[in-house]
Amino acid sequence: MDRETVLRVARLARLKLADAEIDDYLQKLGTILQYVEQLNEVVTDDVDPMAHAVELKNVFREDVIHPSLPRDLALGNAPKSDGQYFLVPQIIDTTL
Repeated sequence: MDRETVLRVARLARLKLADAEIDDYLQKLGTILQYVEQLNEVVTDDVDPMAHAVELKNVFREDVIHPSLPRDLALGNAPKSDGQYFLVPQIIDTTL
């Protein structure tokens, strides 16, 4: 693990890190990776593979339509709408 890897992961997560944070994350991610490496050494030959610890499968409920708030009443409480949808400011910077 090096600074460039931390910066690449931060870019993928859309995080801007200060220099002090980079060093902090470098240490923390290194610790996490060391722990994962320890887990890779655990002998699991006699353990059956599983996808989930709970044995529930496909628990369904009936799909029932219930009355809800009328659209015009819900949109009437919004600061901005176009009559059909809520209009919200863009918060994700897609230029990273």
